[in-house]
Amino acid sequence: MLTADLDTKVKLIHGFSNKTRLQILESIKEDEKTVSQIVTDIGASQSSISQHLACLKDCGIIIGRQQGKYIYYALRNQNMRDLLSMFDTVLEDVGENVASCENHIEGCDV
Repeated sequence: MLTADLDTKVKLIHGFSNKTRLQILESIKEDEKTVSQIVTDIGASQSSISQHLACLKDCGIIIGRQQGKYIYYALRNQNMRDLLSMFDTVLEDVGENVASCENHIEGCDV
């Protein structure tokens, strides 16, 4: 694998590596939502949610659709929904190991 390809993969995975970003993705997994709706679902501040939405959008994981004065955020496509579902499937197999993992990279919240 080319280093550039690996670097791009790392950037994509980074989009999923934060609890707030994952909460946002789970919040919009089935239906598009506005920032206010996501704030209500997650309970984080609007500024925090907005920053994470910008990160997810810049990485191409989500899209935004303007309707009137609101922007509705949604997962980019079915592949993103499938990937989130796959995380759940994999965790069914290794969740206990991950939860008890003490051998991890410094700064990693695995």
